[in-house]
Amino acid sequence: MRKLMILFAAGCLGGLANALVVWQFGASGINTYMGVNIAPHLSAGWLYPKIVWGGIWGVVFLLPLYSSRPMMKGAILSLMPTAIQLLVIFPFQAHKGIGGVELGLLTPLMVLVFNWSWGVVTAVSIKMAR
Repeated sequence: MRKLMILFAAGCLGGLANALVVWQFGASGINTYMGVNIAPHLSAGWLYPKIVWGGIWGVVFLLPLYSSRPMMKGAILSLMPTAIQLLVIFPFQAHKGIGGVELGLLTPLMVLVFNWSWGVVTAVSIKMAR
């Protein structure tokens, strides 16, 4: 139970980091410069689901993959929520096309970067908790 709690909490921290990176890229104009129409407003209603889903996704760190290399593990495991975002959320829930390309052609690249931040922060948090 302790391990699941650590994974969830670390995933929540990763979710917060991801949300702040997405927001900062939008607020600073990086997304616009890249031709990606993602510029969320920083609010509790926007942050909360990102943090909770980050925690839920933290459970994938149970996989015994690159256990001695947490940064690599975080980078690789971040591909799982990236795939769901690009192949399920964008096309079927947000109606923005496969990969979210209706938000801009570089949207898949930006989602990779955003979710990489979740994976690395989650992995580092787990390592620090041990």
